[in-house]
Amino acid sequence: MNPSPARLATRIFLVLLAVLAVATVSWLAIAEVGPRAPFDMPYGTALVVGGAVSFTVAGVVSWFLARRIARPIAELADAAESIADGRYGVQVPRARSSAELQRLSDAFARMSARLSDTEASRIRLLSDLAHEIRTPLATLEAYIDGLEDGVVPADPAAWSTMRDQVLRLRRLTADLRETAAAEEHALGLQLQTTDLARVVTAAVEAVVPRFRAKGVHATTAGTDRPVLVRADADRLQQVLANLLDNALRHTPGGGHVVVSLATEGRRAVIRVSDDGDGIPPDQLDAIFARFHRVDASRTAADGSGSGLGLTIARAIITDHGGTITATSDGPGRGATFTITLTIPAARSPKDPIGGPSPGRGR
Repeated sequence: MNPSPARLATRIFLVLLAVLAVATVSWLAIAEVGPRAPFDMPYGTALVVGGAVSFTVAGVVSWFLARRIARPIAELADAAESIADGRYGVQVPRARSSAELQRLSDAFARMSARLSDTEASRIRLLSDLAHEIRTPLATLEAYIDGLEDGVVPADPAAWSTMRDQVLRLRRLTADLRETAAAEEHALGLQLQTTDLARVVTAAVEAVVPRFRAKGVHATTAGTDRPVLVRADADRLQQVLANLLDNALRHTPGGGHVVVSLATEGRRAVIRVSDDGDGIPPDQLDAIFARFHRVDASRTAADGSGSGLGLTIARAIITDHGGTITATSDGPGRGATFTITLTIPAARSPKDPIGGPSPGRGR
């Protein structure tokens, strides 16, 4: 149990009085054995008055200082106990008595805010996860009940539907595992000198058949010359695959998706642009959150994905020391995702130039 400010101030006051009392007794003892051993009345009176004034001033000053120091410490202790009990939304008072206490209270307030955000994110994740799992489980349950009751025929169409739901759950599980590893910086990136032009070209070539099937045109720009960075080529292709999947879902037939590569100073910039659905301005940051969808009515069942692809993409780019952002002029006006990576100052001639490995990445 933490002492109250008054109790702590009293303790400091008593300690200071004890120190002053010892000092005064020592002074009297020295005066008694000194040259003025039989000290006269005026000297003794002055000594007593001086000691009384010293005691009074010391007491007042110590009480003021103790109260000034003890109050913010006690308030921080109370806030710490609240956080330890799981009440992360507690307001941490800002100490102003000293620069050190002010820094401590500010740091404590930031920690409290981060814990509150983490707890809110955890609760939201569990809610979103329950929502994502509910639909395939409900479909499987309905088909199993129908098969048992003889309402649903045991034909290839029924088995195909159930298998699709199982695959959906499997993809969701894999994406959750990938998300956890990415956000914990446990992807085990294999960094080497990588030609982004080759990565971009390979990523676009891999999705061309699906784009053609929907009537969407996918092209590249700026890939005619190498742009070298230190990166994991397979993970970068995974990021581009996620961005291209997202562009394909939100671009109607006859639309266009362009993946461009450029250099701006010491930065390599990849842009994935489409002329599809676009993104509302208030959702440009939220789209990287887990399970976020611009159209909340869409689910993974209608081909909108697990809602984790952009979260994984951001974590991978962050682990590369880069950034990924989204811009859009609004609904119906397309969107652009921009990736920036640092170009190293120099490359050793012995460093191999890497590209995406066949079969790896998504």
